[in-house]
Amino acid sequence: MTNDPFSRLSVNQEVLTVTQLNRCARTMLEEVFSGVWVVGEISNLAKPASGHIYFTLKDHDAQIRCALFRQNALRVREVLRDGSSVKAYGKVSLFEGRGDYQLIIERLEPAGDGSLKLAFELLQKKLSEEGLFAAEIKKTLPAHPKRIGIVTSPTGAVIRDIISVFKRRAPHIELVLIPTAVQGKEATFQILKALALADKQQFDAIILARGGGSLEDLWCFNEEAVARAIADCETPIVSGVGHETDVTIADFVSDVRAPTPSAAAELLAPHHQDWLFTLKQLQQRLERSIRQSLTQYQIKIEGLLKRLRSPSQQLQQQTQRVDDLELRLVRSFQQQRLTRQSALNQLESRLLAQHPQKRLQTIAQQLNTAEQRLLRVMQEKLKYLRIHLTTQVQALQIISPLATLERGYSIVLSERKEVIQSANQTTVGQDLTVKLSKGELKVRVIDNQLDPVNLSLLDG
Repeated sequence: MTNDPFSRLSVNQEVLTVTQLNRCARTMLEEVFSGVWVVGEISNLAKPASGHIYFTLKDHDAQIRCALFRQNALRVREVLRDGSSVKAYGKVSLFEGRGDYQLIIERLEPAGDGSLKLAFELLQKKLSEEGLFAAEIKKTLPAHPKRIGIVTSPTGAVIRDIISVFKRRAPHIELVLIPTAVQGKEATFQILKALALADKQQFDAIILARGGGSLEDLWCFNEEAVARAIADCETPIVSGVGHETDVTIADFVSDVRAPTPSAAAELLAPHHQDWLFTLKQLQQRLERSIRQSLTQYQIKIEGLLKRLRSPSQQLQQQTQRVDDLELRLVRSFQQQRLTRQSALNQLESRLLAQHPQKRLQTIAQQLNTAEQRLLRVMQEKLKYLRIHLTTQVQALQIISPLATLERGYSIVLSERKEVIQSANQTTVGQDLTVKLSKGELKVRVIDNQLDPVNLSLLDG
């Protein structure tokens, strides 16, 4: 059977579910692209509470989703930014839940720099701000030391070189070795223990030494715990770690930094002798040997990693799905909050529009208008009634008896104040009252002729 994964595409003709298809695609991608380096620019950076990191890696023409899980993200989580150029190593995979093509990152470095270098710079900045590198707290080396403690590996060229320097330059000085590992997983703990022990031995000075190596080889001397242990020591410490070009955090915290372990010994020896050339040759041979060993081990480890199927892959897929749901939930919550805020603003606007104060102002304006209209109507009505009354008065005056009296007529009243309209209503000798226009007359009937006397209107 062929080892080419793409040959399976034409062999298997069965109908797949979406889940099966995505699973097969993920397996094929991980087999073909099990370890690749990719350079690009970070965008859409997301850091959910799980500790994982998600972002898009892009260049001018393309982009790919990336996932950096928590165990690989601890050292770079706080320094990643959108727009940063990075170099990422990992495998190409597929997020089955969404069918997204992605890169599962195992190592991440700034473009051109290593992640260890970045961690080095962050710790250097932190400790410098705390004042652990300040010159005023450095202790002075003794001019004539008698007992010196050496914290280094009991094997290798470093301890032999230091002893050789003291034998040739100051054989009377007592040297005491406090052995410790200077590389590997246990190195940090052993260095801490050795420093604590050496600080209690009342040495005149302590040499902390190690031969040259890569940044990874020297990393135990860049650990924060080691730096703080050096700062807490009461005994002066000379750091002689690595080559002349190698710089560690331990160099900054120590009271004096020597470019090499032999130079550290010469600083504490009464007389100076130069044998740096031999030391450099040894350092170069050690560096080449270590690098060759590391390269061989790296090739072997990468071969084993390609064959190893980690049981955590499924867990990482599920964790990524949880993170995706978390991000979607946050976006949904924010959208609902904005929608409800908009609805609340609309209700507040409507409430302000229906405020009783506005209605009262409107009603007051309407009442004022009605009052003015009522006043005008009343005035017009009074005017009309005044004119009508005047007309009625004039009409009444026309038919009024008083007006008749003013024209020369009179009204005859009986004793009972009854109007006498005919002579037969009277009797001879009866007293009557004659009502004139001005005043009245008391008369007595002498004769009541029943036949009227015709008077000529023309008579004078």
